[in-house]
Amino acid sequence: MSVSDDPRLRRLLWFLMGGSRGGDKRARIINHLSRRPSNLNQLSRELKLQYKLVQHHVGVLKKNSLLITSGEGYGEMYFLSPWFEAHLQVFRQVCEELKIRLDSPQDQSV
Repeated sequence: MSVSDDPRLRRLLWFLMGGSRGGDKRARIINHLSRRPSNLNQLSRELKLQYKLVQHHVGVLKKNSLLITSGEGYGEMYFLSPWFEAHLQVFRQVCEELKIRLDSPQDQSV
């Protein structure tokens, strides 16, 4: 099934991953969450990133409507938003254009 391109999402992803610092880390977080919803501690451990760094990047992604949550507090789980999930191919295309590798060894333990 082919989903049409979403220009708004494409611009947003270029900004979040290509136009600001930490874009590669945001891409790794998104890639991980596309396969497995996780809380901040799980993301930090599985991606081998500092907790505060993950917390910051997840906050940016949530603020931009790419992530949603379920639960609260320490166990709050993060998921891709339905809108973003429906256009995940745009994310993969932008990562390819930016030469961001999504298959890093840290992501293989999922």
